[in-house]
Amino acid sequence: MPGPARAEPGQNSYDVTRWPGGDASEDIGAVINAIIADIKTRQQARDAGDGGKPGGVIFIPPGDYRLRTQVVIDISYLRIVGAGHGFTSSSIRFNTPPEELSNWHEIWPGGSRIVVDLAAREEAAFLVRREGNPRISSVEFADFCIDGLHFEARETGGADAENSYLNGKTGIHVVSANDSFRITGMGLIYLEHGLKIDDADALSVDNNFIAECGNCIELRGMGQASRIANNLIGAGYRGHSIYAENHGGLLISGNNVFPRGKSSVHLSGVVRSSVTSNRFHSFYPGMLVLSDGASENLVSANHFLRDREPWAPMLGYDNGLDDLFGLVRIEGSNNSIIANHISQSLPPEAITPDGATSIAIRVATGAGNYIANNNVVGTVAGSSSDEAPNSACFATQVGALLSAGDAAPLDMRTVLIDEASAGNTVLFSGSDAEVEMDRSRNAFFATPVPAAGVTP
Repeated sequence: MPGPARAEPGQNSYDVTRWPGGDASEDIGAVINAIIADIKTRQQARDAGDGGKPGGVIFIPPGDYRLRTQVVIDISYLRIVGAGHGFTSSSIRFNTPPEELSNWHEIWPGGSRIVVDLAAREEAAFLVRREGNPRISSVEFADFCIDGLHFEARETGGADAENSYLNGKTGIHVVSANDSFRITGMGLIYLEHGLKIDDADALSVDNNFIAECGNCIELRGMGQASRIANNLIGAGYRGHSIYAENHGGLLISGNNVFPRGKSSVHLSGVVRSSVTSNRFHSFYPGMLVLSDGASENLVSANHFLRDREPWAPMLGYDNGLDDLFGLVRIEGSNNSIIANHISQSLPPEAITPDGATSIAIRVATGAGNYIANNNVVGTVAGSSSDEAPNSACFATQVGALLSAGDAAPLDMRTVLIDEASAGNTVLFSGSDAEVEMDRSRNAFFATPVPAAGVTP
């Protein structure tokens, strides 16, 4: 007797605008769910001619699509792809006077754009969930935009609604253990949680634009051998740009992380992982945090810049940390912090608490940390009294970045090792006066300084 029918090539590609049931522009979620149901109906054979369940591709042409029904993905080998990530700054749009908006060429994100319009705000737009073995595998999201549309004010006297980074919306949430997922070329904006992935193995998050979200990338639960690379990322002051917990073998490389996130990278219980060749920019301390025993990690060849918020609409917001917390904070053992460049440019009155000396690298707990060949540059920035108006976001921020010049040096503690931490090594990461630690319990070799009277 013949075996079960195979899924025929060519039958497994779909266009949401050509699906015979439903209207993708009114509810793309219902359409995608119907397409997934069709794939499952037609692909039931687990082993037909060494195959049977190849999955499918769902194409989203350029356009605006409301998502009023949560998409639930429970099949492997599914690729949902658009024709452009469509990112544009909604934060600038919402902080621009209405009279100026009338002259704008466009005011909303575009490309293949999905607008999250779920009645239950705490649901994710895309939920990936399947139990049992094998783990769900090779689900891909590529080249479309997920837009949360608006933030909301949630506390009396708190943030202006569109600057609150709160709305309960999540773009993509993978709740089941997963293998070899890929998120590439996506644009995620105005979501309280952009991308949340639990229990990931061999995950790739590459070449995305994930910004103006409460949290951008969150790897929860546990995981291994994953990669976050070559992304443009920027969370709000309440949340993390990149957060990972209980991961091993995680590679974070080549990312450009914008300011305003509570942290640029926070690794909790992460071990034997690498943070290399990234550019981090922040308006607050706590740019890179290794916490909860994060150990045996390599942090190397990154550029850190901490300066002040220059844009008027966002003045007054911060992440709640003072300058004694450290730009880089270590609460773990046997980490290597090597060959990083750390810049801080602030007016003295911006340093908190009053009269404090800011700290570049702080080892709060742990032993065996190796801190070597890091260059810390502190400069005094101009007064914060000359902030630019709402409409000059780009020019204001670029001007601040380019303002290094011949600024006076800013007194900084390049490395501080707390009493709770011992057995660490600090080499060429600050002069004798710039490094503070118990030298009877930690090893130290100072960076040489020019002779008196010699100006660098």
